[in-house]
Amino acid sequence: MVDDPGQGSMPAVSRGGAGRLARIVLLGTGGTIASSAADAAQLHDYQVTVGVDAILAAVPQVRQLADVRCEQLMNVESHEIDNAMLLGMARRIQALLDEDDVDGVVITHGTDTLEESAYFLNLVLDTAKPVVVVGAMRPATALSADGPLNLLNAVRLAACAEAGGKGVLVMLNDRIGAARHVTKMHTTATDAFYSAEQGSLGEIAGGVVHFFSAPTRRHTTHCEFSLADIDALPQVDIIFDHLGAGAHLYRAAIEAGACGIVLAATGNGSLSPSARQGAALARERGVVFVRSSRVGQGVVTDSADDAVLDTVAANSLNPQKARILLMLVLCVTRDVAAIRDCFRLY
Repeated sequence: MVDDPGQGSMPAVSRGGAGRLARIVLLGTGGTIASSAADAAQLHDYQVTVGVDAILAAVPQVRQLADVRCEQLMNVESHEIDNAMLLGMARRIQALLDEDDVDGVVITHGTDTLEESAYFLNLVLDTAKPVVVVGAMRPATALSADGPLNLLNAVRLAACAEAGGKGVLVMLNDRIGAARHVTKMHTTATDAFYSAEQGSLGEIAGGVVHFFSAPTRRHTTHCEFSLADIDALPQVDIIFDHLGAGAHLYRAAIEAGACGIVLAATGNGSLSPSARQGAALARERGVVFVRSSRVGQGVVTDSADDAVLDTVAANSLNPQKARILLMLVLCVTRDVAAIRDCFRLY
């Protein structure tokens, strides 16, 4: 059943030393995987109703894969998570990973902002231990609920020695995604998450973890962002550009105290007349301005405008992930050249 581990595949039950199961902490934050509805055919308008202990109890097969203990961090829809909650989540996960008797961590999370939390953790956690973020697109009460198998596979992945050192991983729909690359690309389908340009890191098939590639961008132990040095995250706003857009949103963001602005621009991070006004105003007021794209895929390349307006190209980060990186970078530096380097490295 098991491929040669040297070929990128690992057995279903793995490490822990001395023949013991891996010791995994399962952290609950809420989301669809913790939700229920009045009817099994109801796939929308459900509510977060159960805790992580109940989620685990519904998948007893997990106990065959790892020695699991649970902890409830919060129990909310993921679009309710704010910066303070995100920081608190990261601090608790880091504390657990620092414990000698913890081999890995799995976090259940709502899918709406899962990619943002996963990328944040990818940049701030100082660990080589496996960290896996998992969710579901259908509530636990639904016909063909996807949460139970996603959870089983997430624990299987976290218990796999080869998952270590690859940064934060996302386990959904049998695919292993890198936090840096994976994004939600469908509103309701169970295969909503893709890494379209970069591809998945691997998959779980037949109870076996298969890795085909590894992340190349800096993450976890190679990052310069330390939770110990961050008291609060700076305000960074995202502005969506479109035909006929005005410059008022840029003025409003700056007046409201934004330290950074991420533009969800058209095409290759193009600056419309209003966006150009906004970038000029941001430069005048010392607000860092990052050009991302609303397109969804591809690299936003450097532009001649960057030298004129001190704007920063987001590389291949979508607007929501560019915001995550910019918040962290602003905790370290306000130098535009250094910020540009970070967007090339992370």
